[in-house]
Amino acid sequence: MAPEKDDIKAEKAVLEVRGMTCDDCEHHVSKALLAVGARDVYADRSVNAAFFTLPQGIEEETLKQAVKQAGYLPGELKKERGKNLKAKGGKLLSETNNSYDLLVIGSGSAAFAAGIKASDLGAKVALVEEKTIGGTCVNIGCVPSKALLKPAEVYWAAAHHRFPGISTSQGDVDLAMLIFEKDSLVTALRQTKYLDVAKSYDFEIKQGHASFVGEDRVEINGEPVSANKILIATGASPFVPPIPGLDKSGYLTSTTALELKELPDRLIVIGANAIGLELGQFFLHLGSKVTFIDIASRIAPFEEPEISAALGDALLREGAEIITSAQISSCEKSADGLVEVKVTGEVNETCLVADHILVATGRRPNTDSLGLDLSGIEVDQRGAVVVDEQLHTTNPLVWAAGDVTPSPQFVYVAAYEGALAAENALLELSENTASPRKVDFTALPRVIFSSPQVASAGLTQEQAVANGYEVKTSLLPLEAVPRALANRDTTGVVKLVADAKTDRLLGASMVADGASDVIQAAVVAIKVGLTTTELASMFHPYLTMSEGLKLAAQTFEKDVSKLSCCA
Repeated sequence: MAPEKDDIKAEKAVLEVRGMTCDDCEHHVSKALLAVGARDVYADRSVNAAFFTLPQGIEEETLKQAVKQAGYLPGELKKERGKNLKAKGGKLLSETNNSYDLLVIGSGSAAFAAGIKASDLGAKVALVEEKTIGGTCVNIGCVPSKALLKPAEVYWAAAHHRFPGISTSQGDVDLAMLIFEKDSLVTALRQTKYLDVAKSYDFEIKQGHASFVGEDRVEINGEPVSANKILIATGASPFVPPIPGLDKSGYLTSTTALELKELPDRLIVIGANAIGLELGQFFLHLGSKVTFIDIASRIAPFEEPEISAALGDALLREGAEIITSAQISSCEKSADGLVEVKVTGEVNETCLVADHILVATGRRPNTDSLGLDLSGIEVDQRGAVVVDEQLHTTNPLVWAAGDVTPSPQFVYVAAYEGALAAENALLELSENTASPRKVDFTALPRVIFSSPQVASAGLTQEQAVANGYEVKTSLLPLEAVPRALANRDTTGVVKLVADAKTDRLLGASMVADGASDVIQAAVVAIKVGLTTTELASMFHPYLTMSEGLKLAAQTFEKDVSKLSCCA
């Protein structure tokens, strides 16, 4: 590739930049420098510096002011004409004959994070999508479900508020209008957060089906494409268990449930983890009679038992039915179009009748049609692509990220892994000798957007014990949290798990209004290794739900019922 005319007068430069702490910081610094004329910018927080090509005529002060305005502290600028100052990136394609430095199969959160990172590193990158751009989160997952949960919660509260002295009432439910508004939001975000982003980073999106036809060969709709490195980020889809009669009876998944235009009178939800609980309560709040069924001994089976119990109590008070330790023997569609489900629970067998069955029994990786049997890429028994700590597959040319791997299926995990995998893959194409980054799930948060919300971070008590810790725990009912009392809603609990020897916080869980926001404080505390004593001594604003963390930490040493406000 011949250099541009201006490149002859350009210099390689590195600018010291302080204050970068995350991938977003690196992106903000890179964007700021690009805006004032720098080229091929790569910001690297690990060395507190930004590396770029500096065309002639751009003043040093201009660069520094751009960094300052972005919120970071610039330092010394060094220039070296003609020398390569690559950190993790730089232009990778100047002398390659391949079509792409990185080919990403998929276009969801992991894929786009990879595309952004690869573009920041100066790579030529393409994303391949067979269906709708944006993957699960924006199209059929996080965004549409949360856009529906809130109006349903408001509708429920209109008839079930807890405040004497005011009167509210419910009107009619227009489910078709809710779905229309949800679809409008999805369409807008798909454009602004995906299609527009791809354009701004100048990476290509290729429409079609990608599959391996050899260990180092990929085809898109039968046409070969060349790439130095490949990233699999195809996500996952709803898993439907082999229940006798289910296929003939008809069922909803988390995708099709979000397309209903008429509210079912009765709904059976098979699976009572995050997806089933959220969507089931959505219909419950709008007026459907909902029954939750789970094979586990409790709902939200991966959370602390006290968390499951508190959420179960809340659902039962709202009129839900819950059947746990359940085995479904058959499903059958009756002559009047209803669905009959025979289920054996903890006590006896019963026959449930409903308008619809919602199957929410987890998601399986999308790997069946990728030709992985020809690629030398190992998969596990669920079909997930096996990766190491650096997200490398068993094929030296291929990485994988997000829900297609065995990693926790959260959108923020997918984005984190997509960026990390892209960086590690492109390290091998650059002059950088740094070691590949490893996945670190320390203090990973998880949220169930039920009402009240469930949020957790770090290890549960069971996990901590399994990891060899001697633990101590505290359990705080929401009756002890002033914000909950003021809200007239004390449904919930806060549980902390700590290392009995060091007092270091290992895990936090809570059921509470706003738990999804409060949990971030616990994420930080666990990540930096705070003790429960240190957590209890930190400032927590009075009459906020976050005070529940402080009170739960104080519970290790004190009877908080004997403390005054803010003590």
